[in-house]
Amino acid sequence: MALRKMDNTPVEAPMANPPQSQMINKDHESFTKKILMVLMAVVLVYLTLFLGTLMRNNLKKYRFIGQAEQMERTFAVNGVGKVTGKNDVAETTIGFSNTDKDVAKAQETNRKVMDPLLKELKSLGIGENDLQSNYTIYPEYDYTPERGQQLRGFRVTNNIIVKIRDLTKVTAVLALPSKFGANEVSGLNFTIDDTENLRNDARLEALADAKSKARQLAENLGVVLGEVVSYSEYEATAYPYSMNQMTFAKEGVGGGGPTEIATGSREVNMGVTVVYKIYSNQSW
Repeated sequence: MALRKMDNTPVEAPMANPPQSQMINKDHESFTKKILMVLMAVVLVYLTLFLGTLMRNNLKKYRFIGQAEQMERTFAVNGVGKVTGKNDVAETTIGFSNTDKDVAKAQETNRKVMDPLLKELKSLGIGENDLQSNYTIYPEYDYTPERGQQLRGFRVTNNIIVKIRDLTKVTAVLALPSKFGANEVSGLNFTIDDTENLRNDARLEALADAKSKARQLAENLGVVLGEVVSYSEYEATAYPYSMNQMTFAKEGVGGGGPTEIATGSREVNMGVTVVYKIYSNQSW
């Protein structure tokens, strides 16, 4: 039964509270709107920065239209270095060559000469790594119009390249051909076994020469010398100085070898090219 006031007007019933699900939906919609507004603000900021950078770059391009691009200012100088070192190694070749119609006999004859000679070289302190043999066998022919080509025999040649590190043994080595009957002897050459230290010293001289030239050139041009931009080097041809003097006994090599030897020296030359950056006095 409906309630009525004393004047018989109906009394309104109190309104019921809204359901909880409706309140949650409203809160979710409000949070989503806030997130969207933040994202839009972030995008707007990045878009503003992008447009600003693009405009600045376009302005820079416009500023340099019709102007040449500024080139890096450099100059290059060359330097040379030369170091002389004393020769410390000698090389010579000793061998024996013979022929026989029987190739086995030719080999045996050759071995009788070269085997004891090789043994004597080792007894003088010449190491295995400093001995290199060149052994060949080939037929030799005679030719006549009547008989045509006729086999004369087989030539056996055994040459040994000898590297002498102890230069006091040079005379003894050169005396061996006459002692054992070797019939092939080459000239004697002197050189430096390891030139790396000489190259390093020559390189330092070349760099010092280049730097001195660069400083003088910068002073003459009225500019400031900057850092090194590039560097290159090359080794110039080094001419070894062979023995300057070599005197033999009256009977030649067969009489016991040379009595006086000058080993000489060798030059090592290095060249460098250095490119320096330079600055004007105002911009430095």
